[in-house]
Amino acid sequence: MKKQTYLNQRSTPIQDDRITPALRAVFNILQAWEVKVKNFGVLLGVSQPTVHRWKVNPAVAAKANSRDLEERLSYILGIYKALQILLPDPRSADSWVNRPNTAAIFAGRTPLERILGGKVADLYEVRRWLDGQRGAA
Repeated sequence: MKKQTYLNQRSTPIQDDRITPALRAVFNILQAWEVKVKNFGVLLGVSQPTVHRWKVNPAVAAKANSRDLEERLSYILGIYKALQILLPDPRSADSWVNRPNTAAIFAGRTPLERILGGKVADLYEVRRWLDGQRGAA
């Protein structure tokens, strides 16, 4: 039986055997968002050497699987999905994180600056705000 972890009431469980593809997808998303590799660790809650190890062999992340990593992956995937729904043009969706935003949650900063705060709560708040924008509350 595959182990499932429920992140919270609004998150989908990530099964242990899905950590590797989820991490690969998140690496691709972060590249599409033009996030500097040095900031991957901040978003994933790990050190730079760990990011480099995971980039070479993402299966290593599944072995070091943690609730924190699962939440971060889930929120980044959720932000990406919400942007694809709200902004169907892929270029617009991907560039949104780098554009200053006047919404109160961002206070004129870019969404990327907000999520680079490094806390899971930053990812959660951006995901929640986007879900509200698309009426998926």
